[in-house]
Amino acid sequence: MHTKILITVLILFAGYAVFSQISPGDLAEVHAHLEGISNCTKCHILGEKVSNDKCLECHSYLKERIDQNKGYHASPEVQGFDCFKCHSDHHGRKFEMIRFDTETFNHDLTGYELLGAHSQKVCNDCHKPAFIEDIKIREKKNTYLGLQTNCLSCHTDYHQETLGDDCASCHDFKAFKLASKFNHEKAKYQLKGKHQDVSCIKCHKKEFRNGQEFQQFTGIEFGSCANCHQDVHNDKFGKNCVQCHSEESFHIIKGLSNFDHSNTDYPLEGKHIYVDCKSCHKSNYTNPIQTNRCDNCHQDYHNQQFSKQSISPDCSECHTVKGFATSSYTLQSHNESHFPLRGAHLATPCFVCHKKSERWEFRNVGIKCVDCHENIHITFISEKFYPEASCENCHNEKRWSEVRFEHSTTEFELKGKHKEQSCRACHFRKDESGIVHQQFSNLGTQCSSCHKDIHYGQFEKEGRVDCFACHGFNNWKADKFDHNQTNFQLDGAHEQLACKACHKPAISQQFDYIIYKIDTYRCEDCHK
Repeated sequence: MHTKILITVLILFAGYAVFSQISPGDLAEVHAHLEGISNCTKCHILGEKVSNDKCLECHSYLKERIDQNKGYHASPEVQGFDCFKCHSDHHGRKFEMIRFDTETFNHDLTGYELLGAHSQKVCNDCHKPAFIEDIKIREKKNTYLGLQTNCLSCHTDYHQETLGDDCASCHDFKAFKLASKFNHEKAKYQLKGKHQDVSCIKCHKKEFRNGQEFQQFTGIEFGSCANCHQDVHNDKFGKNCVQCHSEESFHIIKGLSNFDHSNTDYPLEGKHIYVDCKSCHKSNYTNPIQTNRCDNCHQDYHNQQFSKQSISPDCSECHTVKGFATSSYTLQSHNESHFPLRGAHLATPCFVCHKKSERWEFRNVGIKCVDCHENIHITFISEKFYPEASCENCHNEKRWSEVRFEHSTTEFELKGKHKEQSCRACHFRKDESGIVHQQFSNLGTQCSSCHKDIHYGQFEKEGRVDCFACHGFNNWKADKFDHNQTNFQLDGAHEQLACKACHKPAISQQFDYIIYKIDTYRCEDCHK
């Protein structure tokens, strides 16, 4: 046991002696974690000098910058140099590996030229952890890496995100004030006349926002002069100052055409805005004019159609100053008249009923259907069902095709499939030339009046075919037919036969039909 302990101690002392012989000195503090003979190959290649590749394996951010051809280490002054020529080690724990003359250092080689006020700064004014965004680089001591070139990476945003981050579009490097590059002509509000002599602070006030001084440059209202200027007229002439004044001088008054008539007892609106002053002010502008009624100036176009006791109502009850052609007469107003609008009449333009000639007529235009609509049923429908041409007996105002007529009041009650047919199916028919004729009166009630006799007179008796003997109204099937009521009763095997086994089609040049009337019933007539 004592022997083993002794051997272990000797090996340890031997290793320390060997390392002391090889190492030229202690590593700098930043490399102290690499101390020990087992870590040599992390920086050195055996038998060779220190490799740049080994250095850049650890200093990956610097390698990334070099690969992108950015920064001082990619400049012609140091490109291709060995790292250890500037950053040698093994000179003791306190040895500074990053050393250069800050007074003579050419900052242009970093890719960021120091201009204006930046040229007066010392290195530590900018190269400090507070301005480094990357946490890993920020934790390094005495590093010059990790800074960005945009202004707001180092400077506080005085404008507090109201003007974007391109500071150089308005400012230069000499001083933050004034914004020498700013051109007010490119702003939404261009300075003209006297405004060109006004100092910025007059419009762009300073205040404290979020605990810091702030000067507002965006979001300033400028739609009206009163946004900035006090209205010395106390809103008597409105807020549109430019109709009388200009930016050249407040005391320069424009012509009378810009006079605001709304300050008078009669504001000009709609079409009146474009009327020449002399059209109303015929003598001078100060003589009073009656403006309480439209007919003070305008002639009654309707020739007293709306007069009550010889007094015409004011035009404003139906019209506005936007134009005589449009009417403000509402649907509710029309529904309070003797002819309320319902159904399809709601979508009918006014002129259809009230302008049947060159002039508009609103009185005595009639309220019956036939006063406006053509009476297409005249002489076709009996007075019994059509008294005084009263269309509403069958039709409604929603849709002309919707017909409600109690057909049972006629001599032909609708049953079965007949209930599903439209009126036109029976009462409107085309003749041989294709012309449609309507017929309501004297329309026959026999099936043959509307339907073709596909049996071609086989069942005709005394000039009449009684279809109801076999058929009903629900379908064309012969549900009512009983073969045992004929001259040939079915029995035996005959009961199982299909109709077509005995009733064959007759083919002729004129038409085809099934033969149901058989003259003889002998067996040999069918069985051969």
